[in-house]
Amino acid sequence: MSEGTSLGMEDLSQDDIGTIEETAEDTILSRQTSVNLVPFVGQRFVSQEAAYEFYCSFAKQCGFSIRRHRTRGKDGVGRGVTRRDFTCHRGGYPQMKPSEDGKMQRNRKSSRCGCQAYMRIVKRADFDVPEWRVTGFSNIHNHELLKSNEVRLLPAYCSISTDDKSRICMFAKAGMSVRQMLRLMELEKGVKLGCLPFTEIDVRNLLQSFRNVDRDNDAIDLIAMCKKMKDENPNFKYEFKIDGHNRLEHIAWSYASSVQLYEAFGDTTVFDTTHRLDAYDMLLGIWLGVDNHGMTCFFGCVLLRDENIQSFSWALKTFLGFMKGKAPQTMLTDHNMWLKEAIAVDMPQSKHAFCIWHIVAKFSDWFSVLLGSRYDDWKADFHRLFNLDFVEDFEERWREMVNEFGLHTNKHVISLYALRNFWALAYLRHYFFAEMMSTSQAESINAFIQRFLSAQSQLDHFVEQVADIVDYNDRVGAKQKMQRKMQRVCLKTGSPIESHAASVLTPYAFGKLQEELVLAPQYASLLVDEGCFQVRHHTEEDGGCKVVWIPCQGHISCSCYQFEFSGILCRHVLRVLSTNNCFHIPDQYLPTRWCGVSSSSTNTFETATTMKDNSEKIHLLESLASTLVTESVETEDRLDAACEQIGMALSRIKDLPRTTHNAIDIVYNCPSESLILQDVEEADGIIRFTVGNSHESVTLGKLKERRPRDIVEISRKRRHCSGPCCLSVQ
Repeated sequence: MSEGTSLGMEDLSQDDIGTIEETAEDTILSRQTSVNLVPFVGQRFVSQEAAYEFYCSFAKQCGFSIRRHRTRGKDGVGRGVTRRDFTCHRGGYPQMKPSEDGKMQRNRKSSRCGCQAYMRIVKRADFDVPEWRVTGFSNIHNHELLKSNEVRLLPAYCSISTDDKSRICMFAKAGMSVRQMLRLMELEKGVKLGCLPFTEIDVRNLLQSFRNVDRDNDAIDLIAMCKKMKDENPNFKYEFKIDGHNRLEHIAWSYASSVQLYEAFGDTTVFDTTHRLDAYDMLLGIWLGVDNHGMTCFFGCVLLRDENIQSFSWALKTFLGFMKGKAPQTMLTDHNMWLKEAIAVDMPQSKHAFCIWHIVAKFSDWFSVLLGSRYDDWKADFHRLFNLDFVEDFEERWREMVNEFGLHTNKHVISLYALRNFWALAYLRHYFFAEMMSTSQAESINAFIQRFLSAQSQLDHFVEQVADIVDYNDRVGAKQKMQRKMQRVCLKTGSPIESHAASVLTPYAFGKLQEELVLAPQYASLLVDEGCFQVRHHTEEDGGCKVVWIPCQGHISCSCYQFEFSGILCRHVLRVLSTNNCFHIPDQYLPTRWCGVSSSSTNTFETATTMKDNSEKIHLLESLASTLVTESVETEDRLDAACEQIGMALSRIKDLPRTTHNAIDIVYNCPSESLILQDVEEADGIIRFTVGNSHESVTLGKLKERRPRDIVEISRKRRHCSGPCCLSVQ
């Protein structure tokens, strides 16, 4: 500690060397560390550390901790420290110190209260043998001493052994949370919950110290790593900025695959800036989007030293540079006013909106205490407000909510209303957000971001780990897309519109449109003017949505703006199309970004035409497969021959190259049931497949093992078909 820290004790400035009259009993060197011993003037120790350990044990028994306070070298130069003062951890008073740039440090809370408890030792050398003697001691405190179960929580006693540090480091590499580490170590050591000699904060500080080895050198390594990746792949993008002290201020990067994804799906993005790399005290920003299969895709990453308008402006300009100047149509961010101002200046053509899940996360702090038992009711009202379609309805319901809960003067409610254009769906439905404001997409994006946070390490390793995460996400996404393509698309309505959409859209987008198509028959379509329809639910007597349809121009629109918002036609438009004998969705209402093509260079509608031409072949293949099963189960020899030939044919098919477009097999089923063989039951050696209606089934002989001919004959006699067994494509 520095000499400038005040103890508030006059006697500590006196020279006590040789001023204490000592007795023979006092000359015994004190080597003990028993907590039952009390320090006394004249007590001797072989070293400073022995004295510190003794006084530390005494302090822990009494209910306080100590710190090294003042040192002094007296008898000539070169003899080192000749006096040492140990004080209570609450001794002295806090002092403000200027930082390197001349600014005063923030006023942190301090436990120091001028306590005068202390122990002083001085160095003496009798017969050339150095020893340390206690020349001053006081155990008078001006504060309450802690109990035994409390004193162990003081930082001085929260020590982590070398073995424990090694285990914590290993647990961190395994991806365990801090709480999981503590619980596991409690079980290993056999101690009660919360009785380890260190706390959760100590473990977090230790983990940060592992990462915080050398920030300046890590920043140099990071830039070198980016340069290396640039040399290996010229399409890798990175940019950085150095401050006036030659330290890394900002850095951003994007991978070659990310730039390609942005070209196809960069119409709407999420820029998440709610997390930090604590070890380096830098803000972490991540640009994300959603592809045509509803999968989260990575666009870029940035680390910012400061959180202000200038930093965000640098990040946005750099990102635009990576993406060849192409700005997104819409951008979702957290509730950050500095970022809001930066987007308004640097991306004025992009519609900026706030992620509603970040706003809702603050409600508990803002309103739970204020509203008490009415908080849940208010939150439910807010969600209904958020999902309203029309601005007029929102304004009216907002006033009713404020009046009902008495929130006229609440600052948070006033702020939310002032910024309603940034979060209320009634004001955002005119803009395309690709379903990214839905709960499912929010959860997917959050899970993706959590992988980044778990990858925190040294900066150069962080860039590599982010690359690994992006590659892993791409592989998982490709696998899921393949699995979706392998699945048979279930048509639920039999509508030609549904068949047309299934042949063009990806399974994800088709699922969204199919949900609307299934609900469309519940709505009434009323012609109110030429080309103008009023569409409302059959239970409603008035209201509804206004649909405008001009067939000659291929134009159709709805006042709910769902197509503009998500790129998927709404149930109101689909109802008008179906009731007016329209059997195909107009081309401009099947957006390329939701179609089953990998890039805009592929003509979506040529793909749709190809699939339509292939539907007859698919139908023929299904008929052949049905006939094959019927004929093969007649005898065991037929079964063996069929299995052998089918295996050979399947192997040959797998050796052929795959097509570049999505081959989706379409099957039509009864409206109430799925086309896929859903139920498989086995009883008495017979496998029964339920098709369509549960009362209509096909029973086949068991194929798991060879059986004598007589058993096959028995199973053949038991085979029956109570309804049509042939599935056809409509």
